[in-house]
Amino acid sequence: MSACTRDEWMTIAAARLLQGRCVCFVGIGLPSAACNLARLTHAPELVLIYESGAIGTRSKVLPLSIGDGELAETAACVVPLPEIFSYYLQAGRVDVGFLGAAQIDRHGNLNSTVIGPYDTPQTRLPGAGGAPEIALHARQVFVMLKASKRSFVERLDFRTSAGYFDGHGARARSGAPGGGPRAVITDFGMLAPHPQTEELQLTALFADASVDEARAAVGWPLLLADRLDTIAAPSAYELDTLRALDARTREAHARPVRIPL
Repeated sequence: MSACTRDEWMTIAAARLLQGRCVCFVGIGLPSAACNLARLTHAPELVLIYESGAIGTRSKVLPLSIGDGELAETAACVVPLPEIFSYYLQAGRVDVGFLGAAQIDRHGNLNSTVIGPYDTPQTRLPGAGGAPEIALHARQVFVMLKASKRSFVERLDFRTSAGYFDGHGARARSGAPGGGPRAVITDFGMLAPHPQTEELQLTALFADASVDEARAAVGWPLLLADRLDTIAAPSAYELDTLRALDARTREAHARPVRIPL
């Protein structure tokens, strides 16, 4: 097996979290890569749902957006967007919401709206989309995010999607129906909420990463779980499948779009 990059290891580690016939509401970008890798390797019965209404999609390449025709063409069915939220997500039928974000705080709250003050931001981001509802209603949430002190922050510039609010049971007291973020997959390892305080703590590292590296990449004093695991390196099969998926995606996205007139 050739050496893998941290991005590849991160994607593969995230894919391993998905098992069996799990129903997964998928975000675009890194979450989509992880979910489709899981479907192509150890979890062929995984049910992937995208916000545009595609259910059970089995795309051969990664979509550019939730409106990519590849999703509809390979889906088991396509339903109106309101039905995805009301009949599937809000009805409690989604096992995992798989999300990305621009910022995350120590209690798993997410920002995908603005960097800087809301009224005069330094950067205006794509915004919420369906992420607030996914974070609120999915039975559990996984988050993929490359770690830096710009992304793992002490205080969010804007709270787009709820994690555990301020921790210590605040989410449960709010009446939020879903289970909240159970894993945050980064390019050094994984974080998970402390059982009592619900503050994200380091639970696992890649074999070539260190605690010092993790703490240097996080904007708050990062705590360690009682047991710190080592994430197994990618297998040749996992790595080959991911690279083939990436190659197909690059080739597909490079082709010119023909619009019939």
